[in-house]
Amino acid sequence: MKIGIGYENLSNARVSGRRVAEEARQSGSIDRPDLVLAFCSGGLSPTDFFEGLQSVFGRSVPIIGGSAVGIITHHTLCYTGHPAGALAIQSDEIRCRTAAAERVNEDEKDAGRRLALRLGRAPQDRLLLFFYDSIKQAATRQSPPVLNASTPLIEGVFEVVKGDLPIFGAGLVGEYAMQSSAQFCGVSVGSGMVAGAVLSGGLRLYHRIMHGCTPLDGIYHRVTKAAGPCIYEIDGHPIVPMIDGLYGDRNWRKKTPVDLLTVGIHHGEKYSGVEEGHYVNRLIVGASPEGEGICLFEPDVEEGTEIQFMLRDADKMVASARRNSTELLEEIRTDGNQARFGFYIDCAGRTAGYSNTLTEEAAEVQQAFTRHGCPLFGFYSGVEVAPLLDKSRGLDWTGVLIVIAEENRDGG
Repeated sequence: MKIGIGYENLSNARVSGRRVAEEARQSGSIDRPDLVLAFCSGGLSPTDFFEGLQSVFGRSVPIIGGSAVGIITHHTLCYTGHPAGALAIQSDEIRCRTAAAERVNEDEKDAGRRLALRLGRAPQDRLLLFFYDSIKQAATRQSPPVLNASTPLIEGVFEVVKGDLPIFGAGLVGEYAMQSSAQFCGVSVGSGMVAGAVLSGGLRLYHRIMHGCTPLDGIYHRVTKAAGPCIYEIDGHPIVPMIDGLYGDRNWRKKTPVDLLTVGIHHGEKYSGVEEGHYVNRLIVGASPEGEGICLFEPDVEEGTEIQFMLRDADKMVASARRNSTELLEEIRTDGNQARFGFYIDCAGRTAGYSNTLTEEAAEVQQAFTRHGCPLFGFYSGVEVAPLLDKSRGLDWTGVLIVIAEENRDGG
C-alpha cells in the first residue's frame, strides 16, 4: 500500500489543487491512485480546486470529499486562510467502489437508499465512507442554519445494506458561518449531494471516538415538547429561560453554534458514570428566531427523550485525544498489524481558535502518529459519523479517528 498526502494554503484554487496533488503523488511515490480523499476550505472555488487535482491525478481517478473548515496532516494543522489537502491511496490489496446521490436536502433517507443501491454490497466490504452536504438552509442574521440530518441518511443506507457494514463520514461545511458546502463525487463536483466510497479487501479497520464532554450536574431531564431539530420544553418548562439561567444572561442566544453547552444523550446504563463511548452530544446551533426554543444539529431528540446538559471541557478534550490516539496505535501494534494511515474527522468546534483554548487537541493526534511513524490526514467537519455501541450514528463535537492497517498474514 502506498499513501501520499498533500497540503497547500493558497487563494488560487486551481493552483492549490495542482500543488496538493503533486505533493501527494511525490510523497507517496504514487503513479496510479485508486482513491483520493480531498478537502478544501470554503474560501476556495471547489470546482477550480477539483480541476487542479484532476490535472495531476487524471479525470478517471475517483476523488471524494469536499468542503472543510480546515485541514490536518501529520505535520500541518490549519483552519485560517485557504487550507486544502488530499490523501491518495494506491494498493493491490484494497479495492474501492465510489458513488454519489443527489437531493440530500429534499429527502435524506431516500438519498441514503440511492447511494447504497449505487454502491452495491460485496462479501469483502470493510467500511463505507460518506460525505454529505450539511447545509439545507444557510444561516441568516435572524435565524440559525437548517441542516441536513445524518440519522435518516444512515437509516436509508442500512435499509439497502441490511448488514453490519460500519459507516464513517461527515457532514461538510466550508466555514464557521455555515453558508455553503460542496461535495466531490468521484469525477464531478456538486452540492446537496452525498458521496461515498466502500473499501474492501485485505485491510483491518480500527477506530476511536473522542469528545471530552462532562455532565453539567448529572441531572436527567425529559424532553416534553420538540419538533424536528428544535427543543421547546423540558420537564414541562420552556427550555430557553432555563438556559438563560445557566449562562446568567441572554448573550448565548447570539452564538452559532452556542459556546460551552451541549445536549447529551446517554446510551449507557443510567447513573453508571461518565464514559465517552456511551454519550452522543448534540451541539446547540442557536436559539430559534423568536427565542421559543433551541435548534440542534440533528433532529433525533424527540419528545420523551431523556437528556443531560453537558459542558465542553477543553482539558478533557485534549486528554481524550492524547489517550485515545495513543491507545489505538498501541492496540494495532499489540495485534501484530501495521498501521498504514490515519484519517481524522474532527469537529470544527474543537479547534483552539473556536474553543478559546491554548492547545490544539488535534496536535495530540499528530504527535501520536509522528511517534509511530504513521501518515495522518484529516479535516474539520460539521457533523461526524461513526459506529457507537454497535450502531453508526451522527455525532457532534467529536473527533473520529480511523486507522487502516494491513492484516497480519500470520493470522494475528
